[in-house]
Amino acid sequence: MRVTFGNKDVELKGKQLNLGDQAEDFLAITNDLKEKRLSDFNADIIVISVVPSLDTGTCDQQTRTFNERLNDMKKVTLITISNDLPFAQKRWCGNAGLQQAITLSDHQYLDFATKYGTLIEEHRLQTRAVFVLDKTRTVVYKEMVDNVSELPDFDEVVHAVNELS
Repeated sequence: MRVTFGNKDVELKGKQLNLGDQAEDFLAITNDLKEKRLSDFNADIIVISVVPSLDTGTCDQQTRTFNERLNDMKKVTLITISNDLPFAQKRWCGNAGLQQAITLSDHQYLDFATKYGTLIEEHRLQTRAVFVLDKTRTVVYKEMVDNVSELPDFDEVVHAVNELS
């Protein structure tokens, strides 16, 4: 799959997950440098928001918006994943006033990026994407944003979550 990054077409690396696929378990690092897997989360619904870097305006907006819109949904866990270092993610959460936000770093292993097909290899970043997983960890919604500088469709993600509730 190809996306536009910085006015240039880039090829995404890794396995592409499709609707109806079983989400693969992955290993990433928390803000406090602990390993965390998808299988560690017990929520009925998991939303995985993928961003290139929390230190950009669009990624900041995406992460804040999803936290605002999904925060009060009791059966939902929101995970934001990027290749930012855990220290940068922790700093961003503090500066944004979102210490409770779950951010995971894929910088060390690139396990998520290769299993979910979000890796922009030449920049060691991830594309902008969203995955909604049901209780059985089946992909019920997927959006890979065509142009990395654009935001995902927040309303469609919330609709997909509401359909599962």
